[in-house]
Amino acid sequence: MVNPRPPFRRVLLKLSGEALMGDQSYGIDMAVADRVAAEIRDIVDLGVELCIVVGGGNIFRGLAGAAQGMDRANADHIGMLATIMNALALNNALGHAGVDSRVMSAIPMPTVCESYIRPRALRHLSKGRVLIFAAGTGNPYFTTDTAAALRAAEMGCTALFKGTSVDGVYAADPKKQPDAERYDSLTYQDVLARDLRVMDSAAVTLARDNDISVIVFSIRTPGSLGAVMRGQGRCTVIGTAGVAGNRE
Repeated sequence: MVNPRPPFRRVLLKLSGEALMGDQSYGIDMAVADRVAAEIRDIVDLGVELCIVVGGGNIFRGLAGAAQGMDRANADHIGMLATIMNALALNNALGHAGVDSRVMSAIPMPTVCESYIRPRALRHLSKGRVLIFAAGTGNPYFTTDTAAALRAAEMGCTALFKGTSVDGVYAADPKKQPDAERYDSLTYQDVLARDLRVMDSAAVTLARDNDISVIVFSIRTPGSLGAVMRGQGRCTVIGTAGVAGNRE
């Protein structure tokens, strides 16, 4: 009999903004948000303490804005505000699913959500609440992947689950190269040395230095979140010696 208890006690889920976009070309598909929220509820019901960092690429990308001539710092701040919108939408979906959650922003917005304060965040987790971290690190020039690794370290998470549009890490973009090699496991050094671009180097280094396993999977596949949380789904595991690190 398969043990339904997930092997990780406290984890961080990194969602791209595109994950909330569904098949649309822009914005938030609330049907997708509701589906993700239902999967999150099932994980929380199993006793997992969960943090979430959501990107903003479905609304605005700082790098894209900078490429079009916008000041990079200004563009990144706009991107941070986009993550807050996504976080509020996901928080709304979690509420409909019956999940007690809080949005905490690195940019103070007291009339909209809580400001990120680490001791308060840890108290929320201890009470079984799901935390949604918004606005990245609050600083320009840092990606939401780096924010995810940073928050995972601060919250004492042992794993960072990165939900993407593909079912793991490939040697090249499988959408452009269908025969690209797929990896079941990698070390942190593999990712850095091969420049695989699954996460930026700062995020990978933070995960490595804090022994946080990174699990890359497809959030677009219904049920995949629960499967990978139980150690059963299709994914790529990045960690020491290419296997998951400490699980408790």
